[in-house]
Amino acid sequence: MDFYDLLQNHAAVFLLMMTRISGIFLIAPFYGSQNIPIYFRAGAAFAISLVVFPVVDQNTVIEAPPTVIGYAIMALSEMFVGWLIGFVAYVTMQAVNMAGKMMDMQAGFAVVNEMDPTSGQQAPLIGSFLNYLMLIVFLVTNGHHVLLASVIRSFDAIPILGFHYNSSLAELMVDFTAAIFVTGVKIALPITFAILLTNVSLGILARTMPQLNIFVVGIPMQIIVGIFVLAMIIPFYVLFLDVLFNEIYGNILIALRAIQ
Repeated sequence: MDFYDLLQNHAAVFLLMMTRISGIFLIAPFYGSQNIPIYFRAGAAFAISLVVFPVVDQNTVIEAPPTVIGYAIMALSEMFVGWLIGFVAYVTMQAVNMAGKMMDMQAGFAVVNEMDPTSGQQAPLIGSFLNYLMLIVFLVTNGHHVLLASVIRSFDAIPILGFHYNSSLAELMVDFTAAIFVTGVKIALPITFAILLTNVSLGILARTMPQLNIFVVGIPMQIIVGIFVLAMIIPFYVLFLDVLFNEIYGNILIALRAIQ
């Protein structure tokens, strides 16, 4: 039996299934982190595929194309399904980084950035703190298990080679991306409003006391107020993460229905 005959049978199901599962290891939170070695991610995708393969294989009957190009197109469509699940989770969580940039700009930390090892990019100071806290809560609440379960359950909703492009998918991706700004503003609103009141107070103080150097007093005052308000909203931020995670799970279902 040559390789193409083998692809016509169970090997085709296994390879396509592993390709879909590998999609979340490209961009999904935690699974797609850049500080996780690529060999570990590839090995994890292979191990998960071995566990799930007997269940998926008995419910799947496909006929692989006779050419490598046709099979590659099929593999790309399967990888897109897994990538879509990871993309929805990733783009929703980017609202925290957006909120962190707004908070840093208001609190006086706009020029302070650090290298985020999970994404390999520069991240704002407060945004990094909120992002790490979000990731901890995400792992403690088994959100990574929900993402993995979403990929596994996707084989029931969208069988292998059952991907169908829908024009509404592009609109959904645009809506998910636009929601970053709306959610980011909601998270950053307490500090933004507090700094606004501080600036108004300093402006009034500068008019009543012209001899006061407002630049010497204003910048430290903004930092103190920003840190104080941030410490106050941390408990409410953790509660808000529950709403954010539920939004992620709901958006994943909406995205899968769009390509079902």
